[in-house]
Amino acid sequence: MNLGAGRVMSFHRLMFSACLLYAAPVIAASNLVLIPGGRFEMGCKGCNIEDALPLHQVDLSSFWMDATPVTNVAFDRFVRRTNYVTVSERQPDPRDYPSVPREYLVPGSAVFKRPESVASLRDPLVWWKYVEGASWRHPEGLGSSITGRENHPVVHIAYPDARAYCKQAGMRLPTEAEFEFAARGGLAGKKYSWGDTLRPNGKWVANIWQGHFPMKNSAQDGYSGTSPVTVFPPNGYGLYDMAGNVWQWTSDWYRPDTYQSDAAMGRVRDPVGPATSQDPGDVGVPKRVQRGGSFLCSDRYCSRYLVGSRGKGAVDSAGSNTGFRCARSLRANPTTKVPNSRRPT
Repeated sequence: MNLGAGRVMSFHRLMFSACLLYAAPVIAASNLVLIPGGRFEMGCKGCNIEDALPLHQVDLSSFWMDATPVTNVAFDRFVRRTNYVTVSERQPDPRDYPSVPREYLVPGSAVFKRPESVASLRDPLVWWKYVEGASWRHPEGLGSSITGRENHPVVHIAYPDARAYCKQAGMRLPTEAEFEFAARGGLAGKKYSWGDTLRPNGKWVANIWQGHFPMKNSAQDGYSGTSPVTVFPPNGYGLYDMAGNVWQWTSDWYRPDTYQSDAAMGRVRDPVGPATSQDPGDVGVPKRVQRGGSFLCSDRYCSRYLVGSRGKGAVDSAGSNTGFRCARSLRANPTTKVPNSRRPT
């Protein structure tokens, strides 16, 4: 889950609160798309997002990426095959949350709850609530289900959940650079993964918020929550939902100064992010980069569906707008030396 401009709720607060040149891609039968390597300018110019600056040159090798976010039906198959239990379904360990009374330590996750009014958009806990029993099986909590949403992206996915799924499939999470490069779909210097116009030809081409956030979503795009993963047009590489619908995990640790470090190198090749996480606004909480924005992002709040923008999430956090997709190196070789810190995992 990514709360607005990247803020992440701690478990404690949740409990007591009770959001160049490019070649043509190759599409594999397994839903993987081959993304041809190349050079691009990474970052978000004119977005007023400090951690997405400065713009810097990145060279990427070719890689495979899922055409869509992982769906409920795909995740269900994974769980049936492996008996995997997600972070949201596990009993919280009191040792991890010493200040939280044990009676509040129950399995659950963060769910968007539309408020009647808000005095300010600075505190997302007004519209995010920790809901007992909320999980990928029960997106809004006990009593809800994914019936009828089989082809929607799976949600309430924490970083370990996403990593476990990709690992069992012989894949991995994409790096942040891979995600942005793929999201651009062969377009250079554009605001969105489809171009520079939010509504080309007057049509909504991504599942984002329309209306007065967070009270009223007019759902002009047809959806007030998640949507089927192929209902909106793909980008130039044939990838769906690279913007909007759900936030998606990447393998990179989050730091606000990552781009400054990369830009100082002049040009980086196949970057995999910093060795450690740091968020001055949430000291001591390890976070990974999330990308793409979600159905809760709008032009008035969040706007992280901008193709060069960044999000972040605590590794043990999940929410009703958090999902993922997998990637795979074109030539996976664990002995290959990768510059700029470490290999993605």
